[in-house]
Amino acid sequence: MKVAFGWKLHGDGRSPQPGAVVKPDERLSWGRTIGLGAQHVVAMFGATFVAPVLMGLDPNLAVMVSGVATIFFLLATSGRIPSYLGSSLSFVGVAAVIKAQGGDAATLTGSLLVVGAVLAACGAVVQGFGAKVIHTVLPPIVTGAVVMLIGFNLAPVAAGTYWPQDQWTALLTMFFTALALVVLRGFWSRIAIFLGLVFGYLVSFLLDRIFGRINSPVGGGAAVDHWRLDLSGVGKADWIGLPSLHAPSFSLSAILVALPVVVALIAENAGHVKAVSEMTGDPLDDKMGTAIMADGAATVLSTAVGGPATTTYAENIGVMAATRVYSTAAYWCAAGFAILFGLCPKFGAVIAAIPGGVLGGITVVLYGMIGLLGAQIWIHNKVDLTNPLNLVPVAAGVIVGIGNVNLKITDNFELGGIALGTLIVLIGYHGLRAMAPAHLKHPSPANGNGPLLDEGTSAYDDSRPES
Repeated sequence: MKVAFGWKLHGDGRSPQPGAVVKPDERLSWGRTIGLGAQHVVAMFGATFVAPVLMGLDPNLAVMVSGVATIFFLLATSGRIPSYLGSSLSFVGVAAVIKAQGGDAATLTGSLLVVGAVLAACGAVVQGFGAKVIHTVLPPIVTGAVVMLIGFNLAPVAAGTYWPQDQWTALLTMFFTALALVVLRGFWSRIAIFLGLVFGYLVSFLLDRIFGRINSPVGGGAAVDHWRLDLSGVGKADWIGLPSLHAPSFSLSAILVALPVVVALIAENAGHVKAVSEMTGDPLDDKMGTAIMADGAATVLSTAVGGPATTTYAENIGVMAATRVYSTAAYWCAAGFAILFGLCPKFGAVIAAIPGGVLGGITVVLYGMIGLLGAQIWIHNKVDLTNPLNLVPVAAGVIVGIGNVNLKITDNFELGGIALGTLIVLIGYHGLRAMAPAHLKHPSPANGNGPLLDEGTSAYDDSRPES
């Protein structure tokens, strides 16, 4: 397979024949390929700019570096893994914790840069020892629990910061988003979060025209009179300009809060590679380590200039599944569009004006979905929660993570929330497994304990909102 610009024309360049697919090293006509690239941009768009908004980062920069990260990923994987790298939602809870600790955007991006470097190092280990190392260290019971506590740890952010800003807009936005996710089909269902944002934007505009200003808390602060939708910054913004860049700063406490998310990112990348492999018919286990390394390195590139962490996007897998077009040429086009969008400050000002009530309605759905994806990993892998070896460390770790339980180590250092919950699940599971009797390690259907996946067996699910 050729890298970058060596695509072969598929058939007559119009559309795949019935039962055929457009492979990663093929393309349709350039007009259709550019159109598919634009479709990929729309699919990734909602989560890619929602993530930085929720984390207090520049959405223009996030969109622009997502394009750069995607190009880097395609080059690093030799064009074999068609993927879009957008902003990772897995760090929204991390951002909230770091902000509560007094950290700023530079502190956040510094911690994410370290996570990216660790992820790249993990990818190198996987590439050297094979994909089995992932399943040994991070079996589905562990990854499911970590994903669950990352999602549910965000509940106070939705309930305490966004929802109170405009409860009725939040409620309407929540119902519309839920309706879009369930009722819409195909491509439209995959951009339901984006449609929910547009709907909430319009509702806020109409409520301002009808009822005037609202008196409510802003950003978790005191109640003040304010417009639900304030577009004053849009008129002042330029049409063309560079997004705001900033250098990262490093704090040990912030880094320790962010590091557990590495577990979720490895699971996301493993699931993505397996999904693409099944769709394209190209065995990609030999590229799993490279894909993880590339995602980690792309995160380092993004955070080094003030952008968010990146991850492979399931939304774009959905586009490929619907169109049966896996051409990496479409992803190059998508990356080009994203870079151009990032160079438009007026676009960023429109995003920054998203009302808090709208984010409240979106986040109660989105955060819950992230948490329940952990349960989906358990179900998909037939994890037996009647087995105390699985149940005990997960029960303790999830409650610690969701409840933001803290463990004070010294006067200046403590672990809590996501970090402590992840350590309890990871160390607890492997520690208990080392001491557990054989009938708990290898339960048989005959004793009523259903199948338990051993290390070396996995089927990570990739149907997350972003990876």
